Amino acid sequence: MTTSGLVIVDKPADWTSHDVVGKMRRLARTRRVGHAGTLDPMATGVLVVGVEKATRLLGHLALTEKQYDATIRLGQTTNTDDAEGEITASASAAHATDAMIMDGIAALTGPISQVPPQVSAIKVNGERAYKMARKGEEVELKARPVTVHAFEVTGIRRDGDLIDVDASVTCSSGTYIRALARDLGAALGSGGHLTYLRRTRVGPYDLSMARTIDQLAENVEILPIGDAVAAAFPRRDVTADDARKVTHGGRLPAAGLGPGPVGVFAPDGTLLALVEEQGHAAKPLAVFVS
Repeated sequence: MTTSGLVIVDKPADWTSHDVVGKMRRLARTRRVGHAGTLDPMATGVLVVGVEKATRLLGHLALTEKQYDATIRLGQTTNTDDAEGEITASASAAHATDAMIMDGIAALTGPISQVPPQVSAIKVNGERAYKMARKGEEVELKARPVTVHAFEVTGIRRDGDLIDVDASVTCSSGTYIRALARDLGAALGSGGHLTYLRRTRVGPYDLSMARTIDQLAENVEILPIGDAVAAAFPRRDVTADDARKVTHGGRLPAAGLGPGPVGVFAPDGTLLALVEEQGHAAKPLAVFVS
């Protein structure tokens, strides 16, 4: 029987997240595989894959903080806001001083309102925005609140009318780095798009834990589900009586562990469930034993 847990994959360029899931189904020899937080084909880096019962964790893990290394090219706009699209406009960025770039980045740091890219997986009236865009339909996407916790410039390289800005971004779930590139270029009057993206962390899972497809083909390293939960969420160890209660979907008294999921463990260390505290009670979100 395949172990339930997470596989931290270093996604290669030109693979879709779905491609990775398909490969992991074959390597782990199970159909019960999913992923948390889609990476565009151009992007590389940390993709959290759930196997067996751990697929029920993925929706909760997708909501955690993420970190990226990125390169933004100023001076060109594309229809996808990244290098996979077609260049739709060019305007010299040579006038943009380092100070102007830093001011533009400062304006995109903190709690901001962000319009997702036209080519994205956001649903509009039940249809994916990217499918509508491919049909030539104008997609009107509403701005959404996101938080850019850190937007740090690591390099600025100039080549005639173009400027490449290397940066490290730490952000909330739902933040599009492509949109940051687009909006920085718009603010500087030059246009901009993303030419490089590598996700370096999803919640507590970073590149040091990630394995390439080739490495996983030799040895599928699955982080056991209990260890995965303990790394990502607060841990609550309960008595045998409370263990029986939560196993059958019952509520526990709140333990004051704050908002968001909490991992509940039996006296022998077995993961029982994820719960969420609401008022004076902790309500099960997912039960992993029965």
